Amino acid sequence: MPRILLVDDEPSILSVLNTLLRVEGYQVMPIQDGNKAVQALKAEEFDLMISDISMTPISGMELLKLAHEARPSLPVIMVTAFGSVETAVEALRMGAYDYVTKPFKIDELLITVERALEYKKTMSENVDLKAQVGALYRFESIVAESSPMKNICEMIEHVAPTDTTVLISGERGTGKSLVARTLHEHSGRRSAKFVAVNCESLPATLLEGDLFGYAKGASSAEPAGKEGIFESSAGGTVYLSGIECLATALQEKLVKLLQEKEISRIGATSKIRLNVRLLAGTSANLQRAILEGKFREDLYYRLSVIPIEIKPLRDRKEDILPLVYHIILKELGEGKDMPTLEPQVREVLMTYPWPGNVRELASAIKHALSSFKNKVISKNDLPPAMANLTKASSTPFAPAQAQVTDDYRGKSLKAFLRTREKEYVEQVLEHTQGDKDKAAKALKISLATLYRKLPDRDSGNQGSTSGSHS
Repeated sequence: MPRILLVDDEPSILSVLNTLLRVEGYQVMPIQDGNKAVQALKAEEFDLMISDISMTPISGMELLKLAHEARPSLPVIMVTAFGSVETAVEALRMGAYDYVTKPFKIDELLITVERALEYKKTMSENVDLKAQVGALYRFESIVAESSPMKNICEMIEHVAPTDTTVLISGERGTGKSLVARTLHEHSGRRSAKFVAVNCESLPATLLEGDLFGYAKGASSAEPAGKEGIFESSAGGTVYLSGIECLATALQEKLVKLLQEKEISRIGATSKIRLNVRLLAGTSANLQRAILEGKFREDLYYRLSVIPIEIKPLRDRKEDILPLVYHIILKELGEGKDMPTLEPQVREVLMTYPWPGNVRELASAIKHALSSFKNKVISKNDLPPAMANLTKASSTPFAPAQAQVTDDYRGKSLKAFLRTREKEYVEQVLEHTQGDKDKAAKALKISLATLYRKLPDRDSGNQGSTSGSHS
């Protein structure tokens, strides 16, 4: 029978929770004093701790920290007033399993307790989680030689067995969907569905129908009614990529879903209890979108309970060559001879800024594998834009070596540099096919600065970018 340590300095709340949990068959030790709770943690074994956040003389946050020091594997559920949700989110980042808000729904509290105990059981049965997933810092398809990626693997290891909502952010092509799928595959939901939904690909009305479903007679296209993705994915995981593209009305429905753990089909009045884990992905700056009024702040906080940010490939060069060999092995299959890379190829791969990140790297390697000969990948096997890079180039977009010709005689150094800078920027834009967002990142300047350097080309059209490229 699971043992629960219950801590709250309000006698009435302590009594209600104690009675509720005992009726459900749990062994409960109710404690009103935080100092006594610390002593109990050191002296006895528990399967779960439930603690209020606002307590004295030891606060719930302090007790959480002390609990992790005394019992690192003990799941902790924090109880907080609705107005202190941000504090509860901080508790999750400190290692709490989950939180519930006052006044809490009995069903919601009991479901959270059941999941926390299941998590404890899973962790106990798999003491060596690293052996279960194969190897530390590598979850099947995730290559992690750099510190940022190793940190992400540690987060996956910690968060995957829980039901916590995770927001995965990063530039396009960094592998957000791969991280989402890995979280699912190493969770207790791995035997159920994993459904990925691209919020950018459908109009708001169609997306709402796909996610929430239709009641009978609510849609002419589905007269008999239809289950939505959330409903049909019961017990599994739903990953919403491009979450920044959700219409305001859908954002509001998602807030209610996360808060109440239930949904209604379009056109229905009845509620459907939801049992699904939600993961979200974005390549946008959601905090900026909040300031611009395009994204709900309450939705952001509920989605980013655990944030995972994937750094761009250019900022984690240690991963490039291991990724190359991983891609080659995946494409050629086990047992095939691995081709070698010419030194020039290695140089190009390590100096190229990879605006398309891992997705672009995979495309480049597949291109090379389609033409290489004699078990050697040469520079000419790479895509033309890369093959044209020379050893003299300090960057793949470097202009030809500046030479003082008659065209520049009599001109000032400032005028000469301005002209060469313009040529350089034009080359970058040509390489990124006019995508100014990617060009600005490759040049390591702001988008506004890029526009200022091209006044004759983009005047009056500064709002037009092609940031929708994948």
